[in-house]
This record gives sequence, C-alpha cells and structure tokens, in this order.
Amino acid sequence: MSEWLCVAFERRIVARGLKFAIVVGALLIAINHGDALLAGRIDRGRLLKMALTVVVPYLVSTFSSVGATLEHRRGADRDASRGRAPAREGGTAAGSDTDR
Repeated sequence: MSEWLCVAFERRIVARGLKFAIVVGALLIAINHGDALLAGRIDRGRLLKMALTVVVPYLVSTFSSVGATLEHRRGADRDASRGRAPAREGGTAAGSDTDR
C-alpha cells in the first residue's frame, strides 16, 4: 500500500490527474448542472455534487496511472532479473531487429 501511495503522489501522476479532473469535471458539471448554474440555483448540496464531479475523474486517472506505472515497473524488474534489456518506449527491447 505504501508503494501505491508513493506512486500516487508522484508529481507526474498528480499533474495528469488534475488535468483530467479539470477538463472532464468541467464538462460533466456543464452537462449535469448547467441548467441550475444558468438559473442561479446553487445550494450547498449542489456544490457538494459539483465538487464530487471533479474528484471522480481525478481518482479514476490516478488509479489508472498508478496501476499502469506499477505494472510497468514490475515488468522492467522482472526483465532485469532474467537478464533482458528493459523495454523501450513503443514496447521493443533495446537491440532488437526493429531498431535497425
């Protein structure tokens, strides 16, 4: 669990989550609460729902990013323990025929 939390608070993971939260959250707020916003019907309950509307995409992005990061790191560790070169961007190992 502590490894998961450490990854979740890495700068790039937080930044990605915030970007998704702002974009997706704003879109969902417009869809789900746009009529109330335009009519000026904003109460505490609606503000709470709007805040949760932004938090959910942040959490989804963070969970997904942490899972992918840990899976990638474990795969690289596994390859290193087997004496293989780590996979490069694009999924090919260093020195493979596709590099030529």
